Amino acid sequence: MYIKGKSVLVVGLGTSGIPTVEVLLSLGAKVSCYDKKSKEELTGILGKIDMENVELIAGEFPEDIMKFDIVVLSPGIPTDLPFIQKARAKNICIIGELELAYRLCEGLFIAITGTNGKTTTTALIGEIFKKAQKETHIVGNIGIAAISKARKATKDAVMVTEVSSFQLESVVDFKPHIATILNVTPDHLNRHKTMENYIDAKANIFKNQDENDFLVLNMDNDMSYELKNRTNSQVILFSRKNEVSRGAYVLGDAIVVKEENESPKTICKVDELKIPGNHNLENALAAVVITYWSGIDIEIISDTLKSYMGVEHRIEFVEEINGIRFINDSKGTNPDASIKAIEAMKTPIVLIAGGMDKGSDFNEFMHAFNGKVRHMVLIGQTAEKIKRTAKENDFESVTIVNNMEEAVNCAYDIAKHGDVILLSPACASWDMYKSFEIRGKHFKECTASLRR
Repeated sequence: MYIKGKSVLVVGLGTSGIPTVEVLLSLGAKVSCYDKKSKEELTGILGKIDMENVELIAGEFPEDIMKFDIVVLSPGIPTDLPFIQKARAKNICIIGELELAYRLCEGLFIAITGTNGKTTTTALIGEIFKKAQKETHIVGNIGIAAISKARKATKDAVMVTEVSSFQLESVVDFKPHIATILNVTPDHLNRHKTMENYIDAKANIFKNQDENDFLVLNMDNDMSYELKNRTNSQVILFSRKNEVSRGAYVLGDAIVVKEENESPKTICKVDELKIPGNHNLENALAAVVITYWSGIDIEIISDTLKSYMGVEHRIEFVEEINGIRFINDSKGTNPDASIKAIEAMKTPIVLIAGGMDKGSDFNEFMHAFNGKVRHMVLIGQTAEKIKRTAKENDFESVTIVNNMEEAVNCAYDIAKHGDVILLSPACASWDMYKSFEIRGKHFKECTASLRR
């Protein structure tokens, strides 16, 4: 992609916006930045950019959109903003940071999406490639912008890329050699409006694939499995419930991988996985398919699966105090993710939940309690909504508190020896925290303070 001398507007100065500006400047572009925050609010961020060569548009929408050749969107930016719609109507090139990274990168892309499990699966796949001594960059929605590694990667590099529906909305030519859609359940409906729109965004991950590429789908998730009919690529399946003719599945007590018309090969025992829960078994199966079909040796795949401890903020053991275990699942940002965390627990639960309302329905969340959740402590914007849903489902053991400190103290007062205190909010963090990571860290700090 030819950038030098082009006038480029970068929209959003978050995790991906800053490295996007840096790369564009290094390529000789004339760069402008827009962010909805005021200049004063951006003070800390602006110190990371060479602002002498950048025009800043802060707080108000850009007025003269026609002066830009290219508009680069950060993932969190809604694509229906008026100035973006105007740019589209004038045929100005509009791409996302992921698309820009893809166009500038020589490496091979492997892309992972799904409503839940993306981060764990991306990190696990990355570890397998690293153990195989491949040049590996673990990027995307996992927290490291793809653009920050795009020009450093050689043609031998593997770009293991977690991609969200927000990022996939703005892809044009993005074409991963191997893509997976781990699962699809309702999420982000405040942004996508309908499930059809949400599924269509996810499906963009394979829209440019051809018969030489691979699409890995979850046979056990109907919305993922049905996408097999919409792709031109080779479909490979994984399942923890059924045997598949080509892919990975559970045979007896073992994870196996199978090529067409061949006998299955054992990877490892299911109980050798260090990451708990059926959802993590599915994540492991997806990782097996992707790395095996990338030519990685079975022994390396097996060794990594048996040693991988998971990612921070996803069913992360924090500590045990007086026989009560504390589990940080701040990454549980929608009801389905939190259902999986609840299902993974083996002992009674005091649950801390609540946060920003993304338009989710919490009835299925309540049905998952199934006698395991003894009490629920609620915080954030959705507290009253979740409490109402709990009452409608005859669950009355609910306390609403003001913040995380109160939630942890309340949960600890209620919990008994042998219980688990589980932070799994079923909601986004943005009503109280800048990210789920900050929320999870605060939970751990509050837990540590109980010992003081």
